[in-house]
Amino acid sequence: MLIVAIAWIYVVGLMALTEPTVVAGIVTFLFYCVLPLGTLMYIAGSGRRKARRRAEQRAAMEARAESAAPADGKGEG
Repeated sequence: MLIVAIAWIYVVGLMALTEPTVVAGIVTFLFYCVLPLGTLMYIAGSGRRKARRRAEQRAAMEARAESAAPADGKGEG
């Protein structure tokens, strides 16, 4: 995915360089590269963010379970 993003930045950068004015080049780069690519990378990373959140929740639950367990492991009784 990263190689596609780099190639797209290159292509749109060349498009922006061929624009007649600097403002048109900046607008072209923003609307053809930065906004769509940012949206695509955000959507593509949503699965990774979910997995990281689940792992953090799992680690927090395990930490709570360990702190609630008796220290000697024999239990009360």
